Amino acid sequence: MEKKRKSSKKRKARKEVKKKARKKVVRKRVLKKKRLVKEGNPEIIKGAIVAGGAGPVEGEEFFAKEPPASNVFEGSPQAGYEGPAGEADEELEEESRDDFETEEFYKEEPEESPPKERSVIDIFKKKETQTNQFVSERVKRANEKEILGASKLISDIKGEVGKAFFGHEKVVESLIRALLCDGHVLLEGVPGIAKTLVIKSLAKISGCSSKRIQFTVDLLPTDITGLTTYDPNKGFEVVKGPIFANFVIADEINRSPPKTQSALLEAMQEKQVSIGKETHKLPPPFFVMANQNPLETEGVYSLPEAQVDRFLFKVVFGYPKQEHEERVMEQNVTFKKFEDIDLKTIASPKRIIAMQQLTHKVYLDDKIKKYLMKLVNLTRNKNFKYGEYIEMGGSPRASINTYISAKAEALLRGRAYVLPKDVDAIIHDVLRHRLILSYRAQAENVTPDKIIDEMLNIVRSS
Repeated sequence: MEKKRKSSKKRKARKEVKKKARKKVVRKRVLKKKRLVKEGNPEIIKGAIVAGGAGPVEGEEFFAKEPPASNVFEGSPQAGYEGPAGEADEELEEESRDDFETEEFYKEEPEESPPKERSVIDIFKKKETQTNQFVSERVKRANEKEILGASKLISDIKGEVGKAFFGHEKVVESLIRALLCDGHVLLEGVPGIAKTLVIKSLAKISGCSSKRIQFTVDLLPTDITGLTTYDPNKGFEVVKGPIFANFVIADEINRSPPKTQSALLEAMQEKQVSIGKETHKLPPPFFVMANQNPLETEGVYSLPEAQVDRFLFKVVFGYPKQEHEERVMEQNVTFKKFEDIDLKTIASPKRIIAMQQLTHKVYLDDKIKKYLMKLVNLTRNKNFKYGEYIEMGGSPRASINTYISAKAEALLRGRAYVLPKDVDAIIHDVLRHRLILSYRAQAENVTPDKIIDEMLNIVRSS
């Protein structure tokens, strides 16, 4: 009898422990349900991410709504119960219902009160432990005010540039995007389409200094970087070259031999220049816009691959449309001074640097990383239709530059997060000069853009 009494006490104790555990689960579920009802459980706020299940990586639907709260009084594993619904669940409901309105109940299981207004940034800061959590809070994110301010400034810059350079809005966006990424741009196009004018306009509007270097066959590296001279009165002194400016225009860069072209390598990558025994920092932001003549073959030198890879973008553009060229004829800047164009300085180097830092805070999800890596890996694996025409695919700089450029594109569109279409918008500019094609591709007129289009079709359909 004594043993039976002891075993009965043990069973009762185990039941009490299980009952307390069940009550604790119910309390958490009820609190969560009340919080969701109080918040209104919004689905999407202006296309931003709501913590919840994420669907396939396809545009705006990539961000799914939050799943509805389950009924906490249903006897199911999803409601926190073990086993089918029955009398124990009904008894648990009755016993725990009286506790829901007491102060001790809320003190025992404190919960963070939800914010009064749910903004885009509030959604980004949700806890990682929440079900189907999409956004991590390990990295500091850009806030909504910063994004809107930067987007407004970028829009104003584009409007000012349009006073002097029009008909190629995509080119202007590529230059601004490269500036946000703290990168450099290689422009390729026929002569006389205002390549120099657009960079001079952008420099003036940004409040930055600009210098132009005309590359010729007899240009020396010291003509770009500077040199050490001796003055009988002052002794040795450094004479800095034209590269010491915020915006540098390298005009017809392929007219100089590789030795001269390589003078830009350290400046473009390290943002510094070595003159003699001293190293000098370049003024931030430092932006190189180089253009090359694609028509002539005599007296020109192909750019070394190490230098080409240091350009963030290669932008190719041709003649303007007829309506834009008519406006060019009316406002011909050839017969005007650049100073006569009414361009306003609406930014400063400090604001440009602040926007560059803001670009790094734009959120890019792991699924977007996998999406862009599939594109870059296709250039290396070559297991698709045009893969046989590729001799060498994209380097790690290709994936790095795609990553940061997609963030800049999102910021350009006024968003604090990256979508797959942002990757699609910049992938041509990033990979165009990094794909080394075979002679067979040139003979059969297979261009890098044609290969990239095929890669996008493959990745989208996979």
